[in-house]
Amino acid sequence: MSDRESETASGRDRTRVHIVSVAARLLASGGRDALSTRAVAAAAGTQAPTIYRLFGDKEGLVDAVAEFGFSSYLQDKKASPPADDPMEALRAGWDLHVGFGLANPALFSLMYGDPTPGRQSPAAVAAFRMLGERIRAIAAAGRLKVGERLAADLVHAAGCGTVFTLLALPEERRDPRLSEVARDAAIAAITTDAPAVETPGPAAAAMALRAALPDAIALTDGERHVLGEWLDRLAADGSG
Repeated sequence: MSDRESETASGRDRTRVHIVSVAARLLASGGRDALSTRAVAAAAGTQAPTIYRLFGDKEGLVDAVAEFGFSSYLQDKKASPPADDPMEALRAGWDLHVGFGLANPALFSLMYGDPTPGRQSPAAVAAFRMLGERIRAIAAAGRLKVGERLAADLVHAAGCGTVFTLLALPEERRDPRLSEVARDAAIAAITTDAPAVETPGPAAAAMALRAALPDAIALTDGERHVLGEWLDRLAADGSG
């Protein structure tokens, strides 16, 4: 890329960032209805054709604003220090999610209020991946009693539902205990009170599963035999 092309691309990126930032402010002050192409162009000091050239159409602009919102959310999540206890880390993530939604209602509604099956922005994927990492940490500690994907989906659904329920209420009627009770109920639905094995790690988990393997009637005799050999190797690896 030549210097002139690089400068053109850099200028285009700056213009794009400026328009998205302006659109995000309009969204915060006037809701989604404020995101007309004409209004955004006027507030950004540009022309509507520029928006179409950079974003394709209004929906492209809306997607960019939603991704901007997710990026801000991810920065907040990354700024939050991780808790040593995976259960506490999940609670902290929930509280951050709800707090972000209540502080940014229009943006939160744009991000989560109009889902399209099979279509997510890269930032949305990254946000859910971070939730998945917290769920996996709980699983690694032996505290998860449902599948990781089901656990993540349940926490995500409960968290978004809590935010939208609170946003629908007048501020003076928003009881913070609603979020606390919903959070604890969601966590109780996916976790156990005590680890499935006392010592975390693959060896201890393998020994626990090996002991219950005869009851795994969903497997054939051959499958149980092969899995048993694998579990024996894992268990032996941790006892040396």
